[in-house]
Amino acid sequence: MPKRSRKPPSDPILAAKSILEQITGESAPDDEPTKDPAAVALGRRGGLKGGKARAKSLTPEQRKESAKKAAEARWGKPGDKV
Repeated sequence: MPKRSRKPPSDPILAAKSILEQITGESAPDDEPTKDPAAVALGRRGGLKGGKARAKSLTPEQRKESAKKAAEARWGKPGDKV
């Protein structure tokens, strides 16, 4: 007997698909592509060093301007655009 710990989907089409899969015992192939682990590792490696490398390449004036812009975007009035 299948476990019933999952909530049925609220979308009627997904609910029908789920019921059909339970009745037939077959599951449809996933439409979502899986991620390539090598690409994920490469992207993570670049993401970890990106901010530091960018900050290193900026002049102190450029860093100051970037920090001001970030602070204004974060703590400025709602609706203000930078």
